[in-house]
Amino acid sequence: MSKDSKARQTTGKLLLFNPTGEYYFAKGLKAYHKRDLYKAKKYLQRAVQLEPSEPMIVCQLAVICSELGEYQQANKLFLEIIEELDADMVECHYFLANNYAHLGYFKDAYHHANLYMDLDEDGEFAEETIDLLELLTMEAEDMDEKLYEQDDLITKQEEARELLESGHFPKAVEILNSVIDEYPEYWSAYNNLALAYFYLGEIQKAADILDKVFKENPGNLHALCNKLVFAFYERDYKAVKALKEVLKKINPLSIEHQFKLGATLALIGEYESAFSWLRRLQKKGFDGDGAFYYWLSYAAHFTGRDQVAKSAWEKAVELNPDKAGFEPWNDEKGKNSGFENHQASILKRLESEHIEERLFALFLTAMSDGKEQLLTSKEMNQNFKFSHLEREYISFIRKGGKSTPVHDVAALLYKNYHPIGTVEAGLFLMWFTVFVEAVNQNQPIKNEAAWAAAVEYTWIKTREGKGSQQHIAEKYGISASTLGKYVKLLKTTSSSRADF
Repeated sequence: MSKDSKARQTTGKLLLFNPTGEYYFAKGLKAYHKRDLYKAKKYLQRAVQLEPSEPMIVCQLAVICSELGEYQQANKLFLEIIEELDADMVECHYFLANNYAHLGYFKDAYHHANLYMDLDEDGEFAEETIDLLELLTMEAEDMDEKLYEQDDLITKQEEARELLESGHFPKAVEILNSVIDEYPEYWSAYNNLALAYFYLGEIQKAADILDKVFKENPGNLHALCNKLVFAFYERDYKAVKALKEVLKKINPLSIEHQFKLGATLALIGEYESAFSWLRRLQKKGFDGDGAFYYWLSYAAHFTGRDQVAKSAWEKAVELNPDKAGFEPWNDEKGKNSGFENHQASILKRLESEHIEERLFALFLTAMSDGKEQLLTSKEMNQNFKFSHLEREYISFIRKGGKSTPVHDVAALLYKNYHPIGTVEAGLFLMWFTVFVEAVNQNQPIKNEAAWAAAVEYTWIKTREGKGSQQHIAEKYGISASTLGKYVKLLKTTSSSRADF
Protein backbone atom coordinates (compact mmCIF):
# COMPACT_ATOMS: atom_id res chain seq x y z
CA MET A 1 0.00 0.00 0.00
CA SER A 2 1.43 3.39 -0.96
CA LYS A 3 2.12 5.97 1.66
CA ASP A 4 -0.59 8.32 0.38
CA SER A 5 -3.28 5.63 0.15
CA LYS A 6 -4.62 6.63 3.54
CA ALA A 7 -5.28 10.10 2.24
CA ARG A 8 -7.29 8.72 -0.64
CA GLN A 9 -9.56 6.62 1.58
CA THR A 10 -13.11 7.94 1.76
CA THR A 11 -14.28 8.67 5.24
CA GLY A 12 -17.53 6.67 5.65
CA LYS A 13 -20.50 7.63 7.75
CA LEU A 14 -22.74 4.95 9.33
CA LEU A 15 -26.37 5.62 8.59
CA LEU A 16 -28.82 4.10 11.08
CA PHE A 17 -32.13 2.83 9.76
CA ASN A 18 -34.90 2.88 12.33
CA PRO A 19 -38.12 1.83 10.60
CA THR A 20 -41.23 3.53 11.89
CA GLY A 21 -44.78 2.36 12.27
CA GLU A 22 -45.59 4.16 9.03
CA TYR A 23 -42.87 2.15 7.26
CA TYR A 24 -44.33 -1.18 8.37
CA PHE A 25 -47.84 0.08 7.67
CA ALA A 26 -46.84 0.77 4.05
CA LYS A 27 -45.25 -2.67 3.72
CA GLY A 28 -48.34 -4.24 5.25
CA LEU A 29 -50.62 -2.48 2.77
CA LYS A 30 -48.41 -3.60 -0.11
CA ALA A 31 -48.60 -7.22 1.04
CA TYR A 32 -52.36 -6.85 1.57
CA HIS A 33 -52.92 -5.62 -1.99
CA LYS A 34 -50.95 -8.66 -3.19
CA ARG A 35 -53.35 -10.77 -1.06
CA ASP A 36 -50.50 -12.12 1.07
CA LEU A 37 -52.58 -11.76 4.21
CA TYR A 38 -50.29 -13.52 6.65
CA LYS A 39 -47.31 -11.35 5.69
CA ALA A 40 -49.53 -8.26 5.80
CA LYS A 41 -50.67 -9.21 9.29
CA LYS A 42 -47.08 -9.54 10.55
CA TYR A 43 -46.07 -6.15 9.16
CA LEU A 44 -49.11 -4.44 10.63
CA GLN A 45 -48.62 -6.09 14.01
CA ARG A 46 -45.13 -4.56 14.03
CA ALA A 47 -46.58 -1.22 12.97
CA VAL A 48 -49.06 -1.34 15.87
CA GLN A 49 -46.22 -2.12 18.30
CA LEU A 50 -44.40 1.00 17.14
CA GLU A 51 -47.47 3.25 16.97
CA PRO A 52 -50.19 1.70 19.17
CA SER A 53 -52.29 4.86 19.32
CA GLU A 54 -52.68 5.28 15.54
CA PRO A 55 -56.28 4.16 14.78
CA MET A 56 -55.75 3.73 11.01
CA ILE A 57 -53.00 1.16 11.56
CA VAL A 58 -55.04 -0.72 14.17
CA CYS A 59 -58.09 -0.66 11.89
CA GLN A 60 -56.17 -2.10 8.93
CA LEU A 61 -54.81 -4.88 11.14
CA ALA A 62 -58.36 -5.64 12.31
CA VAL A 63 -59.61 -5.80 8.70
CA ILE A 64 -56.90 -8.34 7.85
CA CYS A 65 -57.72 -10.41 10.93
CA SER A 66 -61.35 -10.44 9.74
CA GLU A 67 -60.34 -11.68 6.29
CA LEU A 68 -58.27 -14.44 7.92
CA GLY A 69 -61.33 -15.56 9.86
CA GLU A 70 -59.90 -14.37 13.19
CA TYR A 71 -63.12 -12.59 14.07
CA GLN A 72 -62.68 -12.45 17.84
CA GLN A 73 -59.26 -10.82 17.57
CA ALA A 74 -60.53 -8.40 14.91
CA ASN A 75 -63.48 -7.38 17.07
CA LYS A 76 -61.19 -6.76 20.02
CA LEU A 77 -59.22 -4.31 17.86
CA PHE A 78 -62.31 -2.60 16.42
CA LEU A 79 -63.73 -2.09 19.92
CA GLU A 80 -60.38 -0.70 21.09
CA ILE A 81 -60.54 1.90 18.32
CA ILE A 82 -64.10 2.98 19.18
CA GLU A 83 -63.63 2.97 22.95
CA GLU A 84 -60.07 4.29 23.29
CA LEU A 85 -58.52 5.66 20.09
CA ASP A 86 -61.09 7.38 17.85
CA ALA A 87 -64.82 7.20 18.49
CA ASP A 88 -65.46 8.97 15.17
CA MET A 89 -64.30 5.94 13.14
CA VAL A 90 -67.88 4.75 12.90
CA GLU A 91 -67.06 2.33 10.08
CA CYS A 92 -65.77 0.05 12.84
CA HIS A 93 -69.41 -0.61 13.74
CA TYR A 94 -70.01 -1.96 10.22
CA PHE A 95 -66.98 -4.25 10.47
CA LEU A 96 -68.10 -5.41 13.92
CA ALA A 97 -71.58 -6.18 12.59
CA ASN A 98 -70.14 -8.35 9.82
CA ASN A 99 -67.81 -10.21 12.18
CA TYR A 100 -70.50 -10.87 14.76
CA ALA A 101 -72.72 -12.22 11.99
CA HIS A 102 -69.96 -14.63 10.93
CA LEU A 103 -69.54 -15.78 14.55
CA GLY A 104 -73.27 -16.36 14.90
CA TYR A 105 -73.78 -13.56 17.43
CA PHE A 106 -76.70 -12.11 15.51
CA LYS A 107 -77.99 -9.91 18.32
CA ASP A 108 -74.64 -8.08 18.49
CA ALA A 109 -74.45 -7.92 14.69
CA TYR A 110 -77.91 -6.34 14.57
CA HIS A 111 -76.93 -3.82 17.28
CA HIS A 112 -73.75 -2.61 15.54
CA ALA A 113 -75.36 -2.51 12.09
CA ASN A 114 -78.13 -0.26 13.42
CA LEU A 115 -75.59 1.83 15.30
CA TYR A 116 -73.61 2.41 12.10
CA MET A 117 -76.76 3.53 10.26
CA ASP A 118 -77.68 5.89 13.14
CA LEU A 119 -74.21 7.47 13.12
CA ASP A 120 -73.60 7.64 9.35
CA GLU A 121 -76.68 6.81 7.30
CA ASP A 122 -75.01 8.07 4.11
CA GLY A 123 -71.65 6.54 4.88
CA GLU A 124 -69.37 4.49 2.68
CA PHE A 125 -70.86 1.19 3.91
CA ALA A 126 -74.50 2.26 4.20
CA GLU A 127 -75.72 0.11 1.30
CA GLU A 128 -73.86 -2.99 2.55
CA THR A 129 -75.21 -2.41 6.06
CA ILE A 130 -78.80 -2.23 4.81
CA ASP A 131 -78.27 -5.54 3.00
CA LEU A 132 -76.84 -7.06 6.18
CA LEU A 133 -79.80 -5.87 8.24
CA GLU A 134 -82.21 -7.39 5.72
CA LEU A 135 -80.32 -10.68 5.91
CA LEU A 136 -80.38 -10.64 9.71
CA THR A 137 -84.11 -10.02 9.86
CA MET A 138 -85.09 -12.34 6.98
CA GLU A 139 -87.92 -14.71 7.84
CA ALA A 140 -87.73 -13.77 11.53
CA GLU A 141 -91.20 -13.05 12.98
CA ASP A 142 -89.71 -11.96 16.26
CA MET A 143 -86.24 -10.51 15.78
CA ASP A 144 -85.20 -10.37 19.42
CA GLU A 145 -86.29 -13.94 20.08
CA LYS A 146 -84.53 -15.18 16.94
CA LEU A 147 -81.29 -13.44 17.79
CA TYR A 148 -81.24 -14.66 21.36
CA GLU A 149 -81.88 -18.21 20.15
CA GLN A 150 -78.84 -18.08 17.86
CA ASP A 151 -76.65 -16.64 20.60
CA ASP A 152 -77.89 -19.33 22.96
CA LEU A 153 -76.76 -22.04 20.51
CA ILE A 154 -73.21 -20.65 20.33
CA THR A 155 -73.07 -20.19 24.11
CA LYS A 156 -74.25 -23.73 24.80
CA GLN A 157 -71.81 -25.24 22.31
CA GLU A 158 -68.90 -23.32 23.84
CA GLU A 159 -69.95 -24.31 27.36
CA ALA A 160 -70.17 -27.96 26.31
CA ARG A 161 -66.71 -27.81 24.74
CA GLU A 162 -65.23 -26.42 27.96
CA LEU A 163 -67.00 -29.12 30.00
CA LEU A 164 -65.57 -31.81 27.72
CA GLU A 165 -62.05 -30.44 28.01
CA SER A 166 -62.25 -30.38 31.81
CA GLY A 167 -63.87 -33.83 32.09
CA HIS A 168 -67.40 -32.78 33.12
CA PHE A 169 -68.99 -35.38 30.85
CA PRO A 170 -72.51 -35.80 32.37
CA LYS A 171 -73.17 -32.06 32.25
CA ALA A 172 -71.78 -31.89 28.69
CA VAL A 173 -74.16 -34.68 27.64
CA GLU A 174 -77.09 -32.79 29.13
CA ILE A 175 -76.25 -29.57 27.29
CA LEU A 176 -75.44 -31.22 23.96
CA ASN A 177 -78.66 -33.24 23.95
CA SER A 178 -80.62 -30.04 24.48
CA VAL A 179 -78.75 -28.40 21.58
CA ILE A 180 -79.53 -31.33 19.27
CA ASP A 181 -83.21 -31.28 20.27
CA GLU A 182 -83.40 -27.64 19.15
CA TYR A 183 -81.01 -27.89 16.18
CA PRO A 184 -81.19 -31.42 14.76
CA GLU A 185 -78.73 -30.69 11.92
CA TYR A 186 -76.03 -29.03 14.05
CA TRP A 187 -73.38 -31.70 13.42
CA SER A 188 -70.75 -30.20 15.70
CA ALA A 189 -73.00 -30.95 18.67
CA TYR A 190 -73.37 -34.58 17.56
CA ASN A 191 -69.60 -35.02 17.34
CA ASN A 192 -69.05 -33.56 20.79
CA LEU A 193 -71.88 -35.67 22.22
CA ALA A 194 -70.24 -38.80 20.79
CA LEU A 195 -67.01 -37.83 22.59
CA ALA A 196 -68.85 -37.25 25.88
CA TYR A 197 -70.59 -40.64 25.73
CA PHE A 198 -67.34 -42.38 24.80
CA TYR A 199 -65.47 -40.96 27.78
CA LEU A 200 -68.38 -41.96 30.03
CA GLY A 201 -67.94 -45.53 28.78
CA GLU A 202 -71.08 -45.50 26.62
CA ILE A 203 -69.30 -46.93 23.59
CA GLN A 204 -72.37 -48.07 21.69
CA LYS A 205 -74.14 -44.74 22.13
CA ALA A 206 -71.03 -42.93 20.88
CA ALA A 207 -70.76 -45.24 17.84
CA ASP A 208 -74.47 -44.86 17.01
CA ILE A 209 -74.15 -41.07 17.04
CA LEU A 210 -71.17 -41.16 14.66
CA ASP A 211 -73.07 -43.55 12.35
CA LYS A 212 -75.91 -41.03 12.21
CA VAL A 213 -73.46 -38.26 11.29
CA PHE A 214 -71.82 -40.38 8.56
CA LYS A 215 -75.25 -41.27 7.16
CA GLU A 216 -76.73 -37.78 7.13
CA ASN A 217 -73.55 -35.70 6.69
CA PRO A 218 -71.14 -37.92 4.68
CA GLY A 219 -67.45 -37.06 4.81
CA ASN A 220 -67.69 -35.15 8.11
CA LEU A 221 -64.02 -34.75 9.06
CA HIS A 222 -64.65 -34.30 12.77
CA ALA A 223 -66.62 -37.56 12.85
CA LEU A 224 -63.80 -39.39 11.04
CA CYS A 225 -61.28 -38.02 13.52
CA ASN A 226 -63.45 -39.01 16.47
CA LYS A 227 -63.84 -42.52 15.08
CA LEU A 228 -60.05 -42.79 14.91
CA VAL A 229 -59.73 -41.58 18.52
CA PHE A 230 -62.28 -44.17 19.67
CA ALA A 231 -60.46 -46.97 17.82
CA PHE A 232 -57.17 -45.84 19.34
CA TYR A 233 -58.48 -45.92 22.91
CA GLU A 234 -60.20 -49.24 22.26
CA ARG A 235 -56.88 -50.66 20.99
CA ASP A 236 -58.55 -51.63 17.71
CA TYR A 237 -55.26 -51.35 15.82
CA LYS A 238 -56.67 -52.63 12.54
CA ALA A 239 -59.25 -49.84 12.49
CA VAL A 240 -56.62 -47.31 13.64
CA LYS A 241 -54.37 -48.23 10.73
CA ALA A 242 -57.18 -48.01 8.16
CA LEU A 243 -58.58 -44.70 9.44
CA LYS A 244 -55.12 -43.22 9.83
CA GLU A 245 -54.30 -43.90 6.20
CA VAL A 246 -57.59 -42.33 5.09
CA LEU A 247 -56.98 -39.17 7.12
CA LYS A 248 -53.39 -38.81 5.94
CA LYS A 249 -54.69 -38.52 2.36
CA ILE A 250 -57.09 -35.71 3.25
CA ASN A 251 -55.90 -32.17 2.55
CA PRO A 252 -58.49 -29.91 4.24
CA LEU A 253 -58.72 -26.26 3.25
CA SER A 254 -60.47 -25.05 6.41
CA ILE A 255 -58.20 -23.87 9.23
CA GLU A 256 -60.55 -25.52 11.73
CA HIS A 257 -60.27 -28.85 9.90
CA GLN A 258 -56.49 -28.59 9.62
CA PHE A 259 -56.26 -28.06 13.38
CA LYS A 260 -58.63 -30.97 14.11
CA LEU A 261 -56.61 -33.26 11.86
CA GLY A 262 -53.28 -32.22 13.37
CA ALA A 263 -54.53 -32.58 16.95
CA THR A 264 -56.03 -36.01 16.25
CA LEU A 265 -52.83 -37.30 14.69
CA ALA A 266 -50.87 -36.01 17.69
CA LEU A 267 -53.22 -37.75 20.10
CA ILE A 268 -52.68 -41.17 18.46
CA GLY A 269 -48.91 -40.69 18.34
CA GLU A 270 -48.50 -39.80 14.64
CA TYR A 271 -46.30 -36.91 15.69
CA GLU A 272 -44.48 -36.20 12.41
CA SER A 273 -47.70 -35.77 10.43
CA ALA A 274 -49.28 -33.87 13.30
CA PHE A 275 -46.32 -31.50 13.52
CA SER A 276 -46.49 -30.87 9.77
CA TRP A 277 -50.11 -29.67 10.00
CA LEU A 278 -49.85 -27.73 13.26
CA ARG A 279 -46.55 -26.03 12.50
CA ARG A 280 -47.86 -25.06 9.04
CA LEU A 281 -50.81 -23.34 10.69
CA GLN A 282 -48.53 -21.53 13.12
CA LYS A 283 -46.24 -20.30 10.34
CA LYS A 284 -49.27 -18.96 8.49
CA GLY A 285 -50.03 -16.81 11.51
CA PHE A 286 -52.76 -18.98 13.05
CA ASP A 287 -53.28 -17.79 16.63
CA GLY A 288 -54.92 -20.81 18.24
CA ASP A 289 -56.22 -21.53 21.71
CA GLY A 290 -54.53 -23.48 24.49
CA ALA A 291 -55.36 -26.83 22.89
CA PHE A 292 -53.56 -25.85 19.68
CA TYR A 293 -50.31 -25.06 21.49
CA TYR A 294 -50.71 -28.13 23.71
CA TRP A 295 -50.72 -30.51 20.73
CA LEU A 296 -48.09 -28.51 18.84
CA SER A 297 -45.80 -28.87 21.85
CA TYR A 298 -46.37 -32.62 22.05
CA ALA A 299 -45.82 -33.11 18.32
CA ALA A 300 -42.66 -30.98 18.40
CA HIS A 301 -41.23 -32.72 21.48
CA PHE A 302 -41.69 -36.23 20.15
CA THR A 303 -40.11 -35.33 16.83
CA GLY A 304 -37.02 -33.85 18.46
CA ARG A 305 -37.88 -30.16 17.99
CA ASP A 306 -37.33 -29.18 21.60
CA GLN A 307 -37.16 -25.41 21.15
CA VAL A 308 -40.49 -25.30 19.35
CA ALA A 309 -41.95 -27.64 21.98
CA LYS A 310 -40.91 -25.42 24.89
CA SER A 311 -42.06 -22.24 23.19
CA ALA A 312 -45.46 -23.77 22.36
CA TRP A 313 -45.83 -25.14 25.89
CA GLU A 314 -45.23 -21.71 27.42
CA LYS A 315 -48.07 -20.39 25.27
CA ALA A 316 -50.30 -23.37 26.14
CA VAL A 317 -49.90 -22.76 29.88
CA GLU A 318 -50.34 -19.01 29.44
CA LEU A 319 -53.70 -19.61 27.75
CA ASN A 320 -54.70 -22.55 29.94
CA PRO A 321 -52.86 -22.46 33.31
CA ASP A 322 -54.32 -25.75 34.56
CA LYS A 323 -52.19 -27.59 31.96
CA ALA A 324 -49.11 -26.89 34.11
CA GLY A 325 -47.51 -30.19 35.09
CA PHE A 326 -48.62 -31.96 31.92
CA GLU A 327 -45.48 -31.15 29.92
CA PRO A 328 -44.70 -33.70 27.18
CA TRP A 329 -41.17 -34.14 28.55
CA ASN A 330 -42.50 -34.92 32.02
CA ASP A 331 -41.80 -38.64 32.33
CA GLU A 332 -43.33 -39.02 35.78
CA LYS A 333 -46.32 -41.18 34.95
CA GLY A 334 -47.73 -41.42 38.44
CA LYS A 335 -47.25 -38.11 40.17
CA ASN A 336 -48.12 -35.20 37.95
CA SER A 337 -49.94 -36.50 34.89
CA GLY A 338 -53.45 -37.22 36.16
CA PHE A 339 -56.61 -35.33 37.08
CA GLU A 340 -55.72 -35.83 40.76
CA ASN A 341 -52.96 -33.23 40.43
CA HIS A 342 -54.92 -30.97 38.14
CA GLN A 343 -56.03 -28.45 40.75
CA ALA A 344 -57.87 -26.04 38.46
CA SER A 345 -59.92 -28.95 37.11
CA ILE A 346 -60.74 -30.16 40.64
CA LEU A 347 -61.88 -26.70 41.71
CA LYS A 348 -64.13 -26.45 38.66
CA ARG A 349 -65.66 -29.87 39.35
CA LEU A 350 -66.44 -28.83 42.94
CA GLU A 351 -68.89 -26.27 41.53
CA SER A 352 -70.67 -28.74 39.22
CA GLU A 353 -74.45 -29.09 39.34
CA HIS A 354 -74.02 -32.90 39.45
CA ILE A 355 -73.34 -34.55 42.80
CA GLU A 356 -71.38 -37.41 41.20
CA GLU A 357 -68.94 -34.93 39.71
CA ARG A 358 -68.53 -33.14 43.05
CA LEU A 359 -67.89 -36.49 44.75
CA PHE A 360 -65.29 -37.24 42.08
CA ALA A 361 -63.66 -33.88 42.83
CA LEU A 362 -63.56 -34.73 46.55
CA PHE A 363 -61.89 -38.06 45.81
CA LEU A 364 -59.36 -36.34 43.56
CA THR A 365 -58.71 -33.92 46.42
CA ALA A 366 -58.01 -36.82 48.76
CA MET A 367 -55.49 -38.29 46.30
CA SER A 368 -53.90 -34.98 45.27
CA ASP A 369 -50.41 -33.79 46.23
CA GLY A 370 -52.07 -30.40 46.74
CA LYS A 371 -54.73 -31.70 49.15
CA GLU A 372 -54.09 -29.08 51.84
CA GLN A 373 -54.39 -26.20 49.37
CA LEU A 374 -57.63 -27.62 47.96
CA LEU A 375 -59.12 -28.12 51.42
CA THR A 376 -58.59 -24.44 52.25
CA SER A 377 -60.00 -23.17 48.94
CA LYS A 378 -63.12 -21.00 48.62
CA GLU A 379 -64.69 -23.64 46.37
CA MET A 380 -64.38 -26.17 49.19
CA ASN A 381 -65.37 -23.99 52.17
CA GLN A 382 -68.01 -21.71 50.69
CA ASN A 383 -69.84 -24.21 48.52
CA PHE A 384 -73.58 -24.17 49.17
CA LYS A 385 -74.17 -27.05 46.76
CA PHE A 386 -72.66 -29.63 49.10
CA SER A 387 -75.11 -32.12 50.59
CA HIS A 388 -74.81 -33.74 54.02
CA LEU A 389 -73.26 -36.75 52.27
CA GLU A 390 -70.53 -34.59 50.73
CA ARG A 391 -69.82 -32.75 53.97
CA GLU A 392 -69.30 -36.08 55.72
CA TYR A 393 -66.85 -37.07 52.98
CA ILE A 394 -64.95 -33.78 53.40
CA SER A 395 -64.71 -34.42 57.13
CA PHE A 396 -63.22 -37.85 56.41
CA ILE A 397 -60.67 -36.34 53.99
CA ARG A 398 -59.66 -33.74 56.60
CA LYS A 399 -59.51 -35.93 59.69
CA GLY A 400 -59.47 -39.56 58.56
CA GLY A 401 -61.10 -41.88 61.08
CA LYS A 402 -63.87 -44.34 60.27
CA SER A 403 -63.73 -45.48 56.66
CA THR A 404 -66.45 -44.44 54.25
CA PRO A 405 -67.66 -46.68 51.38
CA VAL A 406 -67.74 -43.85 48.81
CA HIS A 407 -64.00 -43.39 49.28
CA ASP A 408 -62.98 -46.98 49.92
CA VAL A 409 -64.44 -48.35 46.67
CA ALA A 410 -62.88 -45.51 44.68
CA ALA A 411 -59.55 -46.12 46.40
CA LEU A 412 -59.66 -49.80 45.36
CA LEU A 413 -60.28 -48.75 41.76
CA TYR A 414 -57.45 -46.22 42.03
CA LYS A 415 -54.94 -48.99 42.81
CA ASN A 416 -55.52 -50.34 39.32
CA TYR A 417 -56.31 -47.12 37.44
CA HIS A 418 -53.92 -44.28 38.18
CA PRO A 419 -53.06 -41.67 37.25
CA ILE A 420 -56.63 -40.76 36.31
CA GLY A 421 -56.80 -39.54 32.73
CA THR A 422 -59.74 -38.63 30.53
CA VAL A 423 -60.66 -42.27 29.83
CA GLU A 424 -60.27 -43.42 33.44
CA ALA A 425 -62.48 -40.56 34.62
CA GLY A 426 -65.45 -42.43 33.15
CA LEU A 427 -64.79 -45.40 35.46
CA PHE A 428 -64.79 -43.25 38.60
CA LEU A 429 -67.82 -41.23 37.49
CA MET A 430 -69.64 -44.53 37.01
CA TRP A 431 -68.89 -45.50 40.62
CA PHE A 432 -69.98 -42.17 42.10
CA THR A 433 -73.18 -42.26 40.06
CA VAL A 434 -73.95 -45.78 41.29
CA PHE A 435 -73.14 -44.76 44.86
CA VAL A 436 -75.58 -41.83 44.77
CA GLU A 437 -78.32 -44.09 43.43
CA ALA A 438 -77.56 -46.70 46.11
CA VAL A 439 -77.87 -44.05 48.85
CA ASN A 440 -81.15 -42.79 47.36
CA GLN A 441 -82.49 -46.35 47.41
CA ASN A 442 -81.16 -47.08 50.93
CA GLN A 443 -78.96 -49.80 49.43
CA PRO A 444 -76.11 -50.59 51.88
CA ILE A 445 -72.53 -50.70 50.59
CA LYS A 446 -71.00 -53.51 52.64
CA ASN A 447 -68.55 -55.42 50.44
CA GLU A 448 -66.33 -52.69 48.99
CA ALA A 449 -64.14 -55.11 47.00
CA ALA A 450 -67.20 -56.65 45.35
CA TRP A 451 -68.63 -53.24 44.46
CA ALA A 452 -65.29 -52.12 43.01
CA ALA A 453 -65.01 -55.33 40.97
CA ALA A 454 -68.59 -54.95 39.71
CA VAL A 455 -67.99 -51.33 38.62
CA GLU A 456 -64.75 -52.23 36.84
CA TYR A 457 -66.32 -55.26 35.11
CA THR A 458 -69.35 -53.24 33.95
CA TRP A 459 -67.12 -50.40 32.74
CA ILE A 460 -64.83 -52.73 30.77
CA LYS A 461 -67.74 -54.66 29.30
CA THR A 462 -69.46 -51.43 28.29
CA ARG A 463 -66.29 -50.18 26.62
CA GLU A 464 -64.98 -53.37 25.03
CA GLY A 465 -68.09 -55.52 24.75
CA LYS A 466 -66.45 -58.34 26.69
CA GLY A 467 -64.68 -58.99 29.97
CA SER A 468 -63.57 -61.91 32.13
CA GLN A 469 -65.43 -62.11 35.42
CA GLN A 470 -62.93 -64.65 36.72
CA HIS A 471 -59.96 -62.38 36.01
CA ILE A 472 -61.52 -59.34 37.67
CA ALA A 473 -62.80 -61.37 40.63
CA GLU A 474 -59.26 -62.64 41.28
CA LYS A 475 -57.90 -59.10 41.06
CA TYR A 476 -60.16 -58.03 43.94
CA GLY A 477 -59.92 -61.25 45.96
CA ILE A 478 -63.52 -62.36 45.58
CA SER A 479 -65.22 -65.30 43.87
CA ALA A 480 -66.67 -65.13 40.37
CA SER A 481 -70.11 -65.91 41.77
CA THR A 482 -69.87 -62.99 44.21
CA LEU A 483 -68.86 -60.72 41.35
CA GLY A 484 -71.83 -61.93 39.28
CA LYS A 485 -74.16 -61.18 42.18
CA TYR A 486 -72.85 -57.63 42.55
CA VAL A 487 -72.92 -56.95 38.82
CA LYS A 488 -76.65 -57.72 38.91
CA LEU A 489 -77.02 -55.53 42.00
CA LEU A 490 -75.22 -52.68 40.26
CA LYS A 491 -77.49 -52.94 37.22
CA THR A 492 -80.58 -52.96 39.44
CA THR A 493 -79.31 -49.97 41.42
CA SER A 494 -78.50 -47.91 38.34
CA SER A 495 -81.53 -48.96 36.29
CA SER A 496 -83.16 -45.60 36.90
CA ARG A 497 -80.20 -43.85 35.25
CA ALA A 498 -80.16 -43.37 31.48
CA ASP A 499 -76.36 -43.45 31.45
CA PHE A 500 -75.99 -47.20 32.09
